[in-house]
Amino acid sequence: MKGALLAMGVLGAGMLPAFGPCLAAGLPDTPLDRARVLLVVQELEITLLTHPSATLALEAWCATHHMADRPVVVARKMTLPPADPVPGRVRADLGASATQPIRHRQVQLVCGTHVLSVADNWYVPDRLTAQMNAALDGTDAAFGHVVAPLHFSRDRLEFARLWSPWPGGGQGAGGMITPPAAIVRQRAVLRDTHGRPFSEVVETYTDQTLAFMPAVDADYAH
Repeated sequence: MKGALLAMGVLGAGMLPAFGPCLAAGLPDTPLDRARVLLVVQELEITLLTHPSATLALEAWCATHHMADRPVVVARKMTLPPADPVPGRVRADLGASATQPIRHRQVQLVCGTHVLSVADNWYVPDRLTAQMNAALDGTDAAFGHVVAPLHFSRDRLEFARLWSPWPGGGQGAGGMITPPAAIVRQRAVLRDTHGRPFSEVVETYTDQTLAFMPAVDADYAH
């Protein structure tokens, strides 16, 4: 049962699309550079674990590492298949009956030119305001921004590092460190100020979160 939810949709293992080179200047596959990348992955995990909103966490990340002129995260909607049943696990986690409407929104969270995360979001529209539902249906606003007035908290159900650069398994492609498209994943239930669950999210953070990293200075390396 564990991990079954994480295999759904494009978030399944090996199904997350590549978004281009992740390390802007390229990093050689050396112990020093692998250690540097590991520290950055750990920093990303701390950022995610200390924010109830993934949107705000990614905006903080984007701003800290100067990844865009305006560190604002937008949601790029993805097309879902016509047959898109709500998983039973989601209904149970949200305390929703078998007939209660639940909507599914799948987006890429983008800052500047970087796709930082791919998120699946199941939410109970009856537990949101009419304005929130209209924004989620008709705009590309990030979910975290739309539901911010609920002052929600995050009940994390799973948090996993999908890739570690250390110690490494030999040289990467062309002697460079080559992370996979997916590096960190978390699953959580969002609750309003009364503790009522209104959304379940599965978020996969991409190699593009590392795109700001420069190559190590040659003098420093020696």
